[in-house]
Amino acid sequence: MLRLLGAIFGFGVFVALGVVVVAVVYLASVASQLPDYTVLKDYQPPVTTRLHAANGTLLAEYARERRLFQPIETMPPLLLNAFLSAEDKDFYNHGGIAIDGVVRAMRDNVLQQLDGGTGPLAGASTITQQVAKNFLLSSEQTWDRKIREAILAIRIDATFSKDKIFELYLNEIFLGLNSYGVAAAALNYFDKALYQLDLAEVAYIAALPKAPNNYHPFRRPEAAVERRNWVIDRMVENGYVTTDEAEAAKAEPLNVIPRVSGSQIYSAEYFTEEVRRELAKLYGEDQLYGGGLSVRTTLDPQLQGYARRALMDGLIAYDHGRGFRGPVASIEISDDWGLDIAKIRPLSDVPEWTLAVVLEVSGNQAKIGLRPGSDVDGGLLGDRTEGTLAGPDVKWVSKSISSLLKVGDVVYVSPVSGKVGNYTLEQVPEIEGALVAMDPRTGRVLAMVGGFSYAESEFNRATQAMRQPGSSFKPIVYSAALDNGYTPASVVLDAPVEIRQDDGSMWRPENYAQQFYGPQTLRRGIERSRNVMTVRLARDIGMPLVAEYARLFGVYDTMQPVLAMALGAGETTDMRMTAAYATIANGGRKIVPTLIDRIQDRYGHTVYKHDQRQCENCNAKDWHEQGEPRILDNREQVLDPMTAYQITSMMEGVVQRGTGTAAKVLNRPVAGKTGTTNDYKDAWFIGFTPELAVGVYVGYDRPKSMGRSATGGTLAAPIFTEFMQKALKGKPATDFAEPPGMDDEWISPSSGVRTAGGSGSIREAFKPGTGPNLASSVIGVDSGSFVSVQEQQRMVDNPGQGTFMDPNLGRGGLF
Repeated sequence: MLRLLGAIFGFGVFVALGVVVVAVVYLASVASQLPDYTVLKDYQPPVTTRLHAANGTLLAEYARERRLFQPIETMPPLLLNAFLSAEDKDFYNHGGIAIDGVVRAMRDNVLQQLDGGTGPLAGASTITQQVAKNFLLSSEQTWDRKIREAILAIRIDATFSKDKIFELYLNEIFLGLNSYGVAAAALNYFDKALYQLDLAEVAYIAALPKAPNNYHPFRRPEAAVERRNWVIDRMVENGYVTTDEAEAAKAEPLNVIPRVSGSQIYSAEYFTEEVRRELAKLYGEDQLYGGGLSVRTTLDPQLQGYARRALMDGLIAYDHGRGFRGPVASIEISDDWGLDIAKIRPLSDVPEWTLAVVLEVSGNQAKIGLRPGSDVDGGLLGDRTEGTLAGPDVKWVSKSISSLLKVGDVVYVSPVSGKVGNYTLEQVPEIEGALVAMDPRTGRVLAMVGGFSYAESEFNRATQAMRQPGSSFKPIVYSAALDNGYTPASVVLDAPVEIRQDDGSMWRPENYAQQFYGPQTLRRGIERSRNVMTVRLARDIGMPLVAEYARLFGVYDTMQPVLAMALGAGETTDMRMTAAYATIANGGRKIVPTLIDRIQDRYGHTVYKHDQRQCENCNAKDWHEQGEPRILDNREQVLDPMTAYQITSMMEGVVQRGTGTAAKVLNRPVAGKTGTTNDYKDAWFIGFTPELAVGVYVGYDRPKSMGRSATGGTLAAPIFTEFMQKALKGKPATDFAEPPGMDDEWISPSSGVRTAGGSGSIREAFKPGTGPNLASSVIGVDSGSFVSVQEQQRMVDNPGQGTFMDPNLGRGGLF
């Protein structure tokens, strides 16, 4: 018997040794194939890129995995204790794996296999093991993966601190609602930062790692509350909270408020999308959606709201003048009309309007049902609100309501001020436009609206629409002339002219009024927007020179040097034209528009800034009675500052006496220029004060005539004016600064000759060595150097070409 027992014991020892050898060989094989866990030292998880307005307001977030990395030192203890209670209460005591958990998991898995079960294998589920799985392994449910996970967990625990492992886990784990990490979950579920969460909220977040979809706050609210309460009970067991605190927390509802993604300011979608495209171009899609960039944009949310409202008002006013085009849709009315109209999606970025369905029509009045709202999970609310659409409240339509609408028609409506339950009819304009507002001193774009509704059309007409600027291009031509010998008092003949084109045809430019006005000063020419004068002027100074100035101002990269381009026949964008005017406004320093002030990486290091000016001695450690630091403006000087002031003064005349008098109501120094293209397809007004440059464009996306009354002065200038009235309200008026060294003289605006001042005279600024025309009549019949008045009139009656001389300059005007 002893020999038998000895044999059995020896055999058992042999088998045990064999098992150990096999296990060692197997583990060595597995260990040799393990991934390099030391990469966790340098691990950089994909982090959400965030866009902020100039005042810090969050504009938008971009991420494939919405994650905000937060160091464990800044996480509240209540949150940490909730996760420890829910996931691994002995985390700070074990060596990476919990032996009792492993034994329990192995037992459960063996029993499952013996019972013929096919479900997923149970795991030990320590936090360290989850880090090993989430970062380094797949999620396959196999013994091999479990063993590799355990080995990695032991090695990770031996290499990294517990806090580091816990930090990796809390920032990486998926928690539903596209939330990766606890900081993102706090925002996406409760719209709070971590430190703002209460006990019930941290317990719910800690309940999610096992299976977020199983505890969805809207699809499975009962299971979500039950799991949350289970976590709270575990926290009581572990001594983290009291029983009274737990009972109060368990009595709370979930209170989940899903946080919207994309643009956070409904009026700024065009702006944020333009920034997104620029970031993708600079850094690529991976950095944009995972680099954790912090982008401080130039947007002023208040000005953005003013810009959107002004453009909308202008487009709606024009569209109302064209009459009602018909309903958005027509539907069959069932027992619950709210369900029927809810199928039609409204414009999400026009919250002032709502969709409504016509329920009854009688004479000049209709009963309407408003589209029901949605709750936090996107479901339809049960309210069914009715209202009245009365003919007298729809002031822009002359026909009766019954002749316009029938039962089942779906239209946009907005509430009538002062009449509860009454609504007026609205319609989405067919006409489109853009508005850009920038700081003329820096090029920072403070507001940008690219169309009536981003939800309707994402095409940004401020930066993507290539349209003819028309007469708004003329200040570029006049700037080139003033920089090259002309003065604001120089005279050009406004008379018919014929230009033979390359194909042999004759081009006969005309003025807007189809009349000719004889000799005109440059000032009068730009104030009244004389086309023929501009063509004669451009031909005299040479179109290659005009093309070069257009390039320097950034209006065109390359411009054909043909005379039609002097009248704005080329195509450019509202953004480029506004930047060109801003260049004039800031004294001729070239303006490069920007939507971004600064970009920081995930660590807070600045990787981009728009302002490239250099500051001498700004970083001095001590003061030794040295002067104040000087900021060197290294931007290109593309225009003489004196010329910039002269053209600015001339464009002030456009507002005071010319085609832009709609802006005169601002009662402050404003310079600007209108633009209207052939057949009234495009209308522009671009203007500026010392503080703000604004460009407005209006036109159809598919160019067609807007009607003879739709000029830059009547359509675009009022939009400019409405915006500026709000943007500059309460701010003191500022004069344009005249460069030192210029000579101010009183002149006649019609002839350019010196006067003694008084009624009808204009104070004009001249560069040193220049001055008014030396003549006593319109141009100076007493001077032999000038063409007589009779000769001038003859040239108007019998168009030709000739020149007269100004003794001061060697030139004075062009006939």
